[in-house]
Amino acid sequence: MTDTQGLTPQKAPIHEDRPTKPALWKGWRGRCPKCGEGKLLHSYLKVNDSCSNCGEEFHHHRADDGPAYLTILIVGHLMAPLMHYMAFEWRPSPWVMASVFSTGCLAASLYLLPHLKGVVVAYQWARRMHGFDKTSEQKVSAA
Repeated sequence: MTDTQGLTPQKAPIHEDRPTKPALWKGWRGRCPKCGEGKLLHSYLKVNDSCSNCGEEFHHHRADDGPAYLTILIVGHLMAPLMHYMAFEWRPSPWVMASVFSTGCLAASLYLLPHLKGVVVAYQWARRMHGFDKTSEQKVSAA
């Protein structure tokens, strides 16, 4: 009576498993989220176009300002309670506070920024965001 042939669900393409936590750890270490061997960054914050070991492409990542926002969030949440504690417990001079916390913020930010950039790129890879999904590229080229 009614044709239900067009209503049958299509099977989704089977993707290889991309576990998020191991990918994030590899990104934190600055390694390729796929193989864990090749370098993700080739300078302080420049992402390689592809992995030198497995060939995974990274040129289409969209890390943008995410690592900077995360760095500010983390450093702010670490330094604010320390500053509060130090100001009310020891009452140092303003110059001591300014020099200690300026140095601390700068050091923590410079340490965290490349690590968090690796984490953001690895998260995008693991979640197949922004061109990291090979099946969507195959669909576009097939059309």
